[in-house]
Amino acid sequence: MLDDLITEVLAGKHGPDPAEVLATSVFWVHHGTRLAGSDTTYRNQYVLARVGKAFGACAFAEGEADPAVCANYSGAPVARLLTEAPAPVRVAALDAYLGNVRPHETAERVVLPAGTPEERAAARDAAVAGLLDVEPGAKVALIGVVNPLVKAIRDRGAECLPCDLSLRTTQWGDPVTPDMRDVLGVADAVVATGMTIGNGTFDEILRTCRERDIPLIVYAQTASAVARHFLGAGVTALSAEPFPFSQFSADDTALFCYRT
Repeated sequence: MLDDLITEVLAGKHGPDPAEVLATSVFWVHHGTRLAGSDTTYRNQYVLARVGKAFGACAFAEGEADPAVCANYSGAPVARLLTEAPAPVRVAALDAYLGNVRPHETAERVVLPAGTPEERAAARDAAVAGLLDVEPGAKVALIGVVNPLVKAIRDRGAECLPCDLSLRTTQWGDPVTPDMRDVLGVADAVVATGMTIGNGTFDEILRTCRERDIPLIVYAQTASAVARHFLGAGVTALSAEPFPFSQFSADDTALFCYRT
């Protein structure tokens, strides 16, 4: 599905010819975060691309890209990034291209208030959980665990089924499965991070949610404009947070909420 979208973009079906559009800059962010009261340190690496007025982003795991991509692809045509760059760079370039063609400003704009990292994370994850439309007691698969989002899901009366490739327990000691099939088959709804687009698991999540006819909510810093493409085609709601992300600022910033 993602490969099909890239093929369509290369064919000029979603905007100007990407062979004629430049990725002005490609850059790299590596940071760690540990929120107060937590013993979990999130170690995040992103590759980002700028196309026109938009930034595209993709989080990635160790070894999937290296800093050489910054020099190799800055100033290159988007088509080159989409065809020959490492997977995280392809996703970032696709995200930036689609975000430049259609900015996120058309969605509901949610302002995250200025504050501490903990306050801003709680506000962000409450907005994501607000996209859930489930009955109390419903089972919600959370693919890509962020502890404040676990709490936000529970605060809505739902049961959280956490899944993550790195974490093994939540902040409260709940077991976290590394295999998304453990939760996809029993969930009443799914909340998945945009990182699933970057690591190649999104297609299966989307296909399963379509087959089971259950809601799929995506919260995306990675590939927010890419995830938007699938609204109404398996994705039922989206929290899109384009770069610069909330964790990089103490001031008011915005995310954009879409519903079908």
